This record gives sequence, C-alpha cells and structure tokens, in this order.
Amino acid sequence: MEYNFREIEKKWQKRWVENKTYQVTEDETKKKFYVLNMFPYPSGAGLHVGHPLGYIASDIYARYKRLQGFNVLNPMGYDAYGLPAEQYAIQTGQHPAITTVNNINRYREQLDKIGFSFDWNREIRTCEPEYYHWTQWAFQKMFNSYYCNDEKQARPIQELIEAFSQTGTEGINVACSEELSFTAAEWNAKSEKEQQEILMNYRIAYLGETMVNWCPQLGTVLANDEVVDGVSERGGFPVIQKKMRQWCLRVSAYAQRLLDGLDTIDWTESLKETQKNWIGRSEGAEIEFKVKDSDLEFTIFTTRADTMFGVTFMVLAPESELVQQLTTDTQKDEVNAYLERTKKRTERERIADRSVTGVFSGSYAINPFTGEAVPIWISDYVLAGYGTGAIMAVPAHDSRDYAFAKHFGLEIRPLVEGCDVSEESFDAKEGIVCNSPREGVTPYCDLSLNGLTIKEAIAATKKYVKEHNLGRVKVNFRLRDAIFSRQRYWGEPFPVYYKDNMPYMIDESALPLELPEVAKFLPTETGEPPLGHAAKWAWNTVNKCVVENEKIDNITVFPLELNTMPGFAGSSAYYLRYMDPHNNQALVDKKTDEYWHNVDLYVGGTEHATGHLIYSRFWNKFLYDLGISVAEEPFQKLVNQGMIQGRSNFVYRIKDTNTFVSLNLKDQYDTTPLHVDVNIVSNDVLDLEAFKAWRPEYETAEFILEDGKYICGWAVEKMSKSMFNVVNPDMIVDKYGADTLRMYEMFLGPVEQSKPWDTNGIDGVHRFIKKFWSLFYDRNDNYLVTDEPATKEELKSLHKLIKKVTGDIEQFSYNTSISAFMICVNELFGMKCSKKEILNQFIIVLAPFAPHVCEELWETLGNAGSVCDAKWPVCNEEYLVEDTVNYTVSFNGKARFNMEFPADAASDAIQTAVLADERSEKWMEGKSIVKVIVVPKKIVNIVVK
Repeated sequence: MEYNFREIEKKWQKRWVENKTYQVTEDETKKKFYVLNMFPYPSGAGLHVGHPLGYIASDIYARYKRLQGFNVLNPMGYDAYGLPAEQYAIQTGQHPAITTVNNINRYREQLDKIGFSFDWNREIRTCEPEYYHWTQWAFQKMFNSYYCNDEKQARPIQELIEAFSQTGTEGINVACSEELSFTAAEWNAKSEKEQQEILMNYRIAYLGETMVNWCPQLGTVLANDEVVDGVSERGGFPVIQKKMRQWCLRVSAYAQRLLDGLDTIDWTESLKETQKNWIGRSEGAEIEFKVKDSDLEFTIFTTRADTMFGVTFMVLAPESELVQQLTTDTQKDEVNAYLERTKKRTERERIADRSVTGVFSGSYAINPFTGEAVPIWISDYVLAGYGTGAIMAVPAHDSRDYAFAKHFGLEIRPLVEGCDVSEESFDAKEGIVCNSPREGVTPYCDLSLNGLTIKEAIAATKKYVKEHNLGRVKVNFRLRDAIFSRQRYWGEPFPVYYKDNMPYMIDESALPLELPEVAKFLPTETGEPPLGHAAKWAWNTVNKCVVENEKIDNITVFPLELNTMPGFAGSSAYYLRYMDPHNNQALVDKKTDEYWHNVDLYVGGTEHATGHLIYSRFWNKFLYDLGISVAEEPFQKLVNQGMIQGRSNFVYRIKDTNTFVSLNLKDQYDTTPLHVDVNIVSNDVLDLEAFKAWRPEYETAEFILEDGKYICGWAVEKMSKSMFNVVNPDMIVDKYGADTLRMYEMFLGPVEQSKPWDTNGIDGVHRFIKKFWSLFYDRNDNYLVTDEPATKEELKSLHKLIKKVTGDIEQFSYNTSISAFMICVNELFGMKCSKKEILNQFIIVLAPFAPHVCEELWETLGNAGSVCDAKWPVCNEEYLVEDTVNYTVSFNGKARFNMEFPADAASDAIQTAVLADERSEKWMEGKSIVKVIVVPKKIVNIVVK
C-alpha cells in the first residue's frame, strides 16, 4: 500500500476531533504537565513556515510527556487585540472584530493541518468579553491595592486609608510615586477629591504623568518596540516624546521580588541576565544639590558617592520639570530649540546613540561636599525615568561624562593623586583608574579615601552623607512602572468612570464592560481617543449599566474612560485562564489552579524577554499576593526558539533587456539581480513557465540556460514579503505532508538557534518517512509485518534509538533525533526487519514527531486506541552491551588490520591471538618485538625493530 499522506493526515485529524483525543481534564491519579506556547497575534498574512517552529517543538515535548504517563495540558489561543487590525479598520472601514475573526479562522485552519495536540476546547481570544472580564477584574484589584514594603506584598488600599485617618504617614513604608508627609488631622480635613489624589500616589494601578512615545498621525501612544528610527513601525509616521497623564502599573514595587524569583526558575542564564539588567538593581545614595542664588534644590542618585569631589557639572534630562525652572532668560531660546529636537528621539534611540549633544541651562548647583558652584547642563543621555532624571557628572571617571566634558570644554578633575585621564583609561568594573602620573595634580578628596579600595571608599562616603544629613542611603532600580494606556479603539476597555475628574471603578458585578460601537476608529476632532466617538459610553451608577452620553449629569451618570488597555494586558495572566477557561465566577478555580500549579514548559521568542515576561511575572506575583495564583512564578522552564530565516532566490536580468541569464553564466553579461518568488523555485532551479506567469512584465521573458536549466542565486535574509522568500506551510503540507514539515523544521538545526529555511533538504526527510513505511508494505502492497521474535541486533538497533531520542527530547536536541531515526531505519532495512516487536516500539518513539503516519501504522499493527495513549518505551541497557569488540591492530603505530574479540577477553589472550595471526607475520618478518601494547576495547599496537 502506497504512503498516501494526504488521505492519512485528513483521516487522523478528523478522528482526533471526533474522539476528542486532545481534550484534557484534571485527573488526580496522574502527574500533571503544563506546556504552553506564547500565543500568536492573528495577522492577515497567516502563518509562514517560521511561525510553527516553536509550536512543533513544544508539541513534540507535550506528546512525549503524555506517552510517559503525564496528564498534559497543551492549550492554544489568540492575542487578538492589536494596532494592525485597527489600522486596517481605519483604511477600509471594516470593523476590527470582523478582520480578527477572519484571521483567526485562517490561523486555525493552518494550525490544524500541521497536526498539533492542542486542546481547542480551552481556546481563548483576548478580544472576547468572557476573557477580558478577568483582565478588567485584575485591573480593579490593582487600583484598590497598595504595596507594603515591610510585608513585601500587595495589600488592600482600605488598610492605608485607615492608617492615614489614625496616624497619617507616620511609620508607613510603602511603594509610592513620591514621598508625602501629613498628619491624621490633615488627612481627615481633606475633601474626597483631595484624598483620592493622594491615594493615587500609592495605588498599584494609578494615573500618573509620564513621558510616552506619541504618534500624532496614529493618534496613540506606542510601545518602544513599535518605534523604529524615530517613526512608527506601522505606517512609518513620526513619533515624538510627550508628557501625558496615563494609567500606569506600579511594576517597580515588585523589582526585588522579580530579581529574587529568577533564582527559582529554569531559564537560560543569558535570559536571566537580560532581565537582571532590565530591572537594574543598584545600591547608592540620594544626595540633595541646592541651586545657586535660588531656593530650588534637586536630588540625584549615585552608586559612587565616593566620586563627589570629582563633580564638575550636573546634567538634567530634557523632560525634567526643573529644566524650565532653571533655564535663564539668556539661554531660553537655545534650550527650547534643543528640547524640540529631543522630542523626536525615543528613549531606546537615546540609550543606543553615543553621540554627544546638550545645552547649558544658565544655572549652577552647589556641591554639598565642597561648596563649589558647578554648571547645570541639559542632555538627552540622561533619561527622566531613570533615577531622579538628574545626574552629577564626574568626567574623570565616567566615559560618557568624559565624552560630554571633552565635547563642551568642561573641567575634568581626577580624584586620585597623580592620575592622568584619557578616554582609554576607563574600566567599567573598577571605575577609578590611573593611566600615568602627571605633575602638579593633587587629589580633590577631603575624606582621606586614597589608599582605600573602591568598596571601602563608597562605604566611607555613604557614612559621611548620613552623618552630615546630605541625603540618604538607598537601593534604586532601573525598572520603571508600565504605561498602561493606549489611545486606541481595539483594546480592552478600562472599567473606570470619572467623578469630579477622579477615576472610580464600576461595580465588579457589572463586569465585563464591553467595547462599544463607534462611528470612526480615528481620534476625535478634539483629539480624544476613538472611544470619544461612542454615543453610548457613560456609566449609570444606580442601575450599574452603560447609557447614552447625553444622560451624563455628573450626579448619578458619569463619563467612562476613553483610553483602552495595551496589548500586554491580555497576555499577562492568560496561562491561568487556560486552566479554567469556561469559569464565569472566577479567573481560575482554586482547586484547578492547585492541580495545574504553573507552566512546566513555556516556549516563545527572545523578543519578549523584557516586555511580556517582566509584565506577566509582575501580574502573576500580584495575583499570588491576592491568593488567586498558587505559584509565585508563572513559567518554571522557558525555551526560546530561534528564528527561521528566509532563503531568498535571485534571477539575473541582462540590463535593458527582458532576458535572464543563469547563475554560473551571469559574469559574462552586465546583469542586475532581482528577487524571485521562492515558491516557483525548486532546489535553486527556476520553473520558467511559472516565472512568466508570476508577473505581467515577465510574460515575454527569455532565458540563457546552463545544461538546459535556469539556476538561481540565493542568500539568507529575513523572511519578508518584499523579498519574496515567505514560504507558506500549506504548500509544504500539500506537497510533502504535515509529518514531513514537522520533522524537517526540527531537522534544520537546534531549536534555540536561528537558521535559514531551505527546501533543498526536505526531500530527504520525506524519503525517510516513505522508507519507514516500506518496512510495513512493499511496492506491491504486500503486508510485511511478522510476529517473529526480534534478533539481538534488531533489539540493539531499537534500544540505541530509544536511548538517543529520550535524551534528545529532554535536551530539545530534536535535530539529532531525526538523524537517529534515519540511522535506525537504515539498519532495520538492511536487516530486512519487519517484526511487530520492533516496529511497535519504533512507532511510539516516532509518534511525537510524525503523529499522522504513526497513528496509521499503529492501527495497522492491530493496536487499540490512539498511539498518543501508548507507553513510552524504556531503554534496556543490556541490549546495548557489546558481545564482541573490534580491535585495530597496528605495527609501530600504523594500522594494518582488524580483529574481533569477545568483549571480556583478557589482554594476554588478545596479545597471543594477534601474534599468532598469519597477517602479523608479514609485518614482523625479520624483526624483533620490543613490546606489545593492548588498549582495552580499542587497539593492539606491536612495537618492532
């Protein structure tokens, strides 16, 4: 019977649905294993062959764990909110919900063709009210919580209100936006609005003034990864820095716990290091600097208080509120021009750019250690969101300060006696370094720090700061609070209404607050977000429902929030919802959560290292504080799959003609290389008729061939429509089958590495499956399988495979597993082995990689049920013990022949047999034996002279 993959794959995909093969329920009699993929945003382009890489890798592992007897949860859903659908709606007028559903249907069709073991009964879509109900609920909980630094957890805001009413701010140690001080009497005397404004300083979800990436043409705030070279990734519109009142999440309160949690999870060291750097813990001191001839003062944070005596200027971030206060009249025009230029650069660009720019404010600060007046400059290498938005510059001992001082001719003062300063003298680890002595230079340090180690000098200076009341010792973090507002339509609505310009939460029983219909998806003419177009977007606090805007009376009916939540809102706790997706009473049932606990294996791209993975860890820790999540860390093990790059093909057109010359002849002509659709190229050979039909301008194309073929050039590039190197997995499945696609994607290289897609090798994987099939059926459709007992050699071949593949799957070394399958099939084929005892076990081991063909052959062998429910075979080491060993026999170190000996043969017996062998006589003739060396199980070397 011929291997007809099309019929086989359709049959089993249908059977899996009918039998609910992949639906899973909690089963206390089984150990659980939770596998999760970072769910996709369903774009209109559908999947290309790079997208399923991680899904296939995790699916293999999920199937493997099921075969090992685990109860495996392997869900899938869609990150369905996003700017692309909204932009398409703006361009076409079609509602984002319609395009999103169409795109999801397309994705589902493609995913089903590849044969994943997803439990689609648990599918979630972040745009569905049943799902975002719980995102809104979590937001409300954050709004009604504060973070207690003493207890290191989120607590109800009501506790803080009670403390304020009894003792004011005395004795509180909580996360906040700024330090406030008031008595109980002062608190109790304040109006409701004033109290709400103060509480905003402490809430975990709060309204705050923040710098954002504002795109006027899109009318929305953009995340850093949505901005490239100062313009929006989508549309290429200019982006500026703008201060806006936005919803924020106090992620910074969890900074230390986010750091500590990294020690408890199985992630790569490089990824952990990335998160550690992003969180950026540093111990130092906050020091107050007064402004000369002014009552103003400002705070700087430094990890190197010991360098205070080397400060020769100060630098403010362009966004700092102090800029306008400190800029003198004579400097105003120059400063304003600089601020205008800076608005066009994102923070990410400013961090990456090492060029020097800045402007003098005209004011001076007083160094509290020396009493000296030092100039205050403004530069975009200082960021408002890091530290206090102001730095003390020590150019002698900091490379960026040094570059700034050199550029603007500012003083560079060394701290250490005899220290010369040059750009090459800096050491990132040691900080203060000396290049060579210089006459007439004396240290400017009054604290006798010379001779101390850097650690000792820092400690001495911190003590000095404390004793002289110059500031305070503090631990600081680079991690900033998350901006949580977007001026878009297609996103989760905030469950918030406004009374007296202060936010209040709608009643929890009224959730979800559903996204309304709008006339336009653009901002309003007055600059409000698209929800400003909604005619029915007001909250009736009595009836707890949405009503028409015209009913707003600011007594019982109030306006609703016009911003929506960002994309990461829906992806931050989705792993919990997969556990219990149909529960309309809770995000997740406690008992269900206790069973699944957290994700055992999470697979996704490295691009989410500092965005999604930070936010989801924060979100989960907050839910853990509330007793909702039973695990503090959401993802126990994380594997980052690499990217599959495109393999582009080129044709070479002779200039000023419509003639194309083959690759190896192109140097004979003046040619221009052009990208060509890789789907009309096979093994770098161009389909000439398909090329002519590809585009109208090529209909009359002529070709100069080599050996009757047109050979294309190639290069590895990013998979992109513009390069015509996007490969649709549907085409591969249609031509070779899903099992071939699955195995080939794994065969390309290690899961974690990026690698080029190259269809030139896919035939080999397809031939392997057909060869495996031929162990069951011959060309005449004769069934070959027998019940004869397996030989020792056949069992050895099988158990080598079991051992290899088991180890490879645990290490995600799937590419070497594919090689092992090929070797084993070749060995069995050579032994003409079609024995059920061997093939039954082989099928189970291959099933995670090629489930369709394995289901078919499992049934062919007469097994009941699905191969998914078989038992993973265990390697029997006894079958791998060698009975004989092949020794290489050498004379004076040169190999001459080989001999077989029993594995337990003694060295004396081996030596005697070798010397007695007639082949040895030739190499010993006329010579005497100096010595015989027997290396066990390897070599016999006879030294003669």
